Amino acid sequence: MLVHSRAGKWATWAVFLLLFVPLFAVPLLVILAASLATNWSGAFPSGPTVERYSAATSGDSLQALTTSLVTAVAASVLALVLGGWAALAAASLRKRGKRLLDALFILPVAVPSVVVGLAVLVAYSRPPVLLNGTRWIVILAHTVLVTAFAYQSVAAAIRRMDPVYEQAAAGLGASPARVLWRIRLPLLLPSLTSAAGLCFALSMGELSATMMLYPPDWTPLPVQIFAATDRGSLFTGAALAVVLMATTLLVLAAVSRIRTRASYR
Repeated sequence: MLVHSRAGKWATWAVFLLLFVPLFAVPLLVILAASLATNWSGAFPSGPTVERYSAATSGDSLQALTTSLVTAVAASVLALVLGGWAALAAASLRKRGKRLLDALFILPVAVPSVVVGLAVLVAYSRPPVLLNGTRWIVILAHTVLVTAFAYQSVAAAIRRMDPVYEQAAAGLGASPARVLWRIRLPLLLPSLTSAAGLCFALSMGELSATMMLYPPDWTPLPVQIFAATDRGSLFTGAALAVVLMATTLLVLAAVSRIRTRASYR
């Protein structure tokens, strides 16, 4: 709802700040403050230091961050391929087929992620497909969890797409493959990049399913953050959390820039 009066705008901003600051900004600022403190006995932290950031960006922590990045990128790429392909296929199905495909892709996010982790663990812990104890089972679980978002994003973009471009290309003799490559995919590129950013962010923060599956040599950063806080090292966990947030935001900013360029092509 648009507000045109000056008093209404001030009231809207006041309500927004009253809701945004305590619900979103304050918790993140507390994490940032804790990552820079050596102790916190009063209302505010004391003993500012950046030593924890040197530990959070080296050794096992750097390896955990690399693991999270590789897992998130791999899961996002697989989710885009599978979800995008399924959305394109669903566009040619009848209404009942679309509903069935929607239900299949929504199912993994309709249940708790720990259930997905258990399902993947049980399904791939025996031959002929034995993935338990490898990095691939973590990547697979993340892919299952984020593919639904890629599917929904691309499917929504296809529903909004004007079919006149495809019809014109087909009328000029373009093959279905050429129409897909030269018409559909360029028009879907902004939605694909948005879906990639969302899938990446969700994978970077995934913990529940990962806790059930990760092998010792493939420990993502959220698991290390949980382990640090579970041991009582809250300040170390806060520094790791800030590194995770900063890395995710940097990647999302890059994806947003790509999306902006794709929108003006």
